[in-house]
Formats: sequence, structure tokens, C-alpha cells
Amino acid sequence: MTEMENRRFILASASPRRAEILKNAGFDFDVIVSDADESLPDKIPADEAVLLLSKIKAESVCKNNKGSVVLGCDTVVSLDGNILGKPKDEAEAFEMLRTLSGKVHKVFTGVTITDTEKTVSFVSETKVAFYPLSDETIHSYIATGEPMDKAGAYGIQGFGGVLVRNIDGDYFSVMGLAINESARVLSEFGIKGKVEL
Repeated sequence: MTEMENRRFILASASPRRAEILKNAGFDFDVIVSDADESLPDKIPADEAVLLLSKIKAESVCKNNKGSVVLGCDTVVSLDGNILGKPKDEAEAFEMLRTLSGKVHKVFTGVTITDTEKTVSFVSETKVAFYPLSDETIHSYIATGEPMDKAGAYGIQGFGGVLVRNIDGDYFSVMGLAINESARVLSEFGIKGKVEL
């Protein structure tokens, strides 16, 4: 095994969904969560926001783990150019879901992979169409507790999957990590899953 293939791989995210996606794709990794300041400039477009935050997270963790390959990511939901983050309470979750009801929104996931010497970043964009949602449906979904830690107040891989009419783009990106493109970039850094690319 070469030195390049023996490097430590770190996921700079606390998201259990991102860890699950990487694990299911056959990657071995450690998790170290970034403590960097993640505040954004006002009026920043959604695609630039996720790219910037993914870089901040990856570079912050890489700085303290020299020689490692670090993957940072960020996901936002955008409707009509407005970023919908994680709801701060159930009332905000209700308003977000009511706003998304019957409409098509965009999910942007930014990924940065770095080892300090080399950095590769990209953004994945997926369009998601929701069914029209009754207030009863929204309340019953909020009662599951699932919306509270998710951008746009829903998780496509869980109970929220029943709200989605269809998607145009990458399902895994909506979950939080575009694994198809990430795996190809990781292979350039000598980090391989179970499938040779």
C-alpha cells in the first residue's frame, strides 16, 4: 500500500446521514466536526453559500490534522432565491413546509475535499417537487420530530420522503452528500471505497 493510499480520511461533519452515505459506499473515515465560524455574508446566493461553508469546514479541520484528507460539506434548500436553513422551532418548520407545499425548490450541496496542498470543491444542484400539503399533513410530519435538524425542515430519506413528488438530480445530494462525484474526487487523493473508480 502506498503512502498516499494509507492516509487518514476525515469527514468534517456531525451529520449521521453523511456518515451513513460514506459508510454505505465503502469508505473508512473518522469524524471531526469543525468549530469554525460559519456566518455568511448577507444576500449570498445559495450555491456560493454551500461552497463557502464546505471550504470553511474542511480547511478548519485540515489545519489541525496535517497529512489527512478532509471532506467538508454543506446543504441548503432554496426557494425563489431564498435560503431555507434549519428551523429554529416547530412554528418555523410549519411555515417552511407550507411555503414548499406544491412547489419546486432547489437543494444545493457544496463539497470541499482538501489535504492542504490540494483543494477540490464543487456544488451539486437538485430540483425537488413537493406534493400539495394540507395543514394536517404538515402537523403530523412535524410531530415525528424529523424536520427540526434539517435544512428546509424535511428529510427525503425518512418520513419526509412521502412529501416529495419527484426529483431532478442527485438523491444523495438532497440527503447531504453527492457521493457519486465525491467518490471520484476522493480517488484523486488516494482515498478509495470498495469500488475502484
